[in-house]
Amino acid sequence: MLLLDVATASADVGASSSRLTKTARIAETLRQAADDPEQVAIVVSWLSGELPQRQIGVGWAALRSLPAPAATPTLTVPAVHARFSEIKEVAGKGSQARRAALVADLFGAATDVEQTFLRRLLSGELRQGALVGVMADAVAKAADLPAAAVRRAAMLGGNLPAVAAAALTEGAAGLARFTLTVGRPVGPMLAQTATGVADALERLGGTAVLEAKLDGARVQVHRSGDTVAIYTRSLDDVTARLPEVVDAALALPVTELIADAEAIALRPDGRPHRFQVTASRFGRSVDIAAAAAVQPLSVFVFDLLHVDGTDLLDMPTRERIAVLDELVPDRHRVDRLITDDPTSAEDFLRRTLAAGHEGVMAKSPTAPYEAGRRGAGWLKVKPVHTLDLVVLAVEWGSGRRTGKLSNIHLGARDPRTGGFVMLGKTFKGMTDAMLEWQTARFLELADGPTDGYVVRVRPEQVVEIAFDGIQTSTRYPGGMALRFARVVRYRDDKTAAEADTVNTVRQIYERAD
Repeated sequence: MLLLDVATASADVGASSSRLTKTARIAETLRQAADDPEQVAIVVSWLSGELPQRQIGVGWAALRSLPAPAATPTLTVPAVHARFSEIKEVAGKGSQARRAALVADLFGAATDVEQTFLRRLLSGELRQGALVGVMADAVAKAADLPAAAVRRAAMLGGNLPAVAAAALTEGAAGLARFTLTVGRPVGPMLAQTATGVADALERLGGTAVLEAKLDGARVQVHRSGDTVAIYTRSLDDVTARLPEVVDAALALPVTELIADAEAIALRPDGRPHRFQVTASRFGRSVDIAAAAAVQPLSVFVFDLLHVDGTDLLDMPTRERIAVLDELVPDRHRVDRLITDDPTSAEDFLRRTLAAGHEGVMAKSPTAPYEAGRRGAGWLKVKPVHTLDLVVLAVEWGSGRRTGKLSNIHLGARDPRTGGFVMLGKTFKGMTDAMLEWQTARFLELADGPTDGYVVRVRPEQVVEIAFDGIQTSTRYPGGMALRFARVVRYRDDKTAAEADTVNTVRQIYERAD
């Protein structure tokens, strides 16, 4: 199968806003790859905006200067996949030059359409709407199987590309192999958002299981006898980096276990460290023994999926909690309250925030564990922080946003210098109408060429940005960056001189310390 077939399909999917059209186009492409299960898995990964190799050490900086595109398509899917693996393996002295040469060789053999696809895929900019739900439906359509069966297999297998390969090459028999298995991670259940605990209680039928929402690293714990494996939310194996979690799992009175948990760095007084202290334990170059001695991680189990031969996925929350409370000691359980009283719920939220945590999870007592899905049975409640910031530059969009100025660079006012300090970028929260407006607006404010990837603008437009927190960053001069920033609205009623200052941002940052 030619890379051109995938690149063209990607462009078609990105140009459409119709879910049915996206599904049909992806299904058509998957049928072309159906003679090779490995090829199917690669195509599913790519069209989902991911590499099977995950990270290969190539980002935007390595893609700024590329050779002229080839006139004729010759690249195949297996050949490009092999090249990505080769690039990932490059290491040692001279690796940067060797990696650059491999990238240049690959792009030199790619046509214009293929170069665009590869550039967006490698830079993480392939935002074309081929999300998990659309992809699962496309796999079902291509394999002529029920969509529910494909989604269930993907949920339990934790790997949609592998499920797609089995579905297209083996049919229903292939899907039957994907069951809940100790040692094979599954996609974690995700939560929708509630505006507050009262909203959560109403949406969950009046009664909710409230749990402290910790700002740590979500992990999935698998144990079989004396063997423990720990996986991240993205299903990466991090067992070797979390010896404290391994020890906690081995201490439980079970033989087999799959648990959903949070690993977090806590201060001596029990308050959480900044998220980055926890996240630092996941770095590849970290001396784990030394790091664990200086700052051990605590682990809190909040759900069970399997215990000693029994799957708990389809059991209601209340029953899974009962099993959890029998097996897991208090020190490894999150604070919890089951209530139907809005006042009690508000008090629980206040106490949780006062303890330094980021909010609460509200769960339906009757909800099953919907692995890999953003189920309506889980709702997250977090306070919303906002800042009025100034747009410093904008990036041209891709996929459905091609031809629109999309990703905005955000700056806080620096009263000391009269300039602005960049705090990050975002394209989240933008409606189609907003994209139309801001494209025209920022072209008017352009302060230089507009035909490059990034368009610099005069710092005049104020935008209200919601965010979940502020983290340490070496990427930006101010040493800080917004976490999960999204656009609330543009503030035409404010001038840049009225925007929030970097001092205000630093105060928020320090209050969380």
